[in-house]
Parts: sequence; C-alpha cells; structure tokens
Amino acid sequence: MPLVCQGGRWQTVATPAPPSDRWLSVGPAVTLHGEGRRNPDVRSGDWTATPQDSTSRCRADQSTVVSPGVVSPPQTAEGPAGQPLKFTMLPRLFDLTLSGDCLWTRTSG
Repeated sequence: MPLVCQGGRWQTVATPAPPSDRWLSVGPAVTLHGEGRRNPDVRSGDWTATPQDSTSRCRADQSTVVSPGVVSPPQTAEGPAGQPLKFTMLPRLFDLTLSGDCLWTRTSG
C-alpha cells in the first residue's frame, strides 16, 4: 500500500488518490498503475530517479496496453550504481515496478 505523510505521520492510502509526481522506493519493489488502468498512480512523461546512496541502482520495469486485453512484455530501464536514471514512462502505461533506494520525480509530461 502506498504511504502519504499527513500531519507529520506516515499513513496508508486506502482510497484512489490523484497520480503523484514523486515516489520513493525503499526496500521491496513498489508496483504502481499507469494511465492504461483506472485510478492511475503515475502519469507518463519524463522522469528522473535519484539514488539515495552510492550503491543503489534505480530500476523501472514498465508494461503498456497494446490493445484491449493485451499488455506488452516489460521494458526495463536501469541506471548505474549511485547515478541518476533519466527515462520516459510510456503512454498507456499499465503496470510499473520501481526498485532501488531511489527518489522518482516527474520532470515533464
């Protein structure tokens, strides 16, 4: 479940929220939904992932809607350890998995 900071405390988000332009992945991979599904968590466009330490590698695996009921195989973008990753979240994004100790920020759309 995604978490949001409200009143200085982290709380789970149980209802659909508007898509966010910033995500933090820590520990296990985070799976989000894109604009190819109802209630997207993220929007397509240009994004930058910034590692939070010198050993972390930012990785994004994304699948898109090809046609009704058909989803593409995952496409992977991965940066070198300790270096930012610049990539594009694809239009009609179905699922997205973010991994690495990284801050993900949408830079344009």
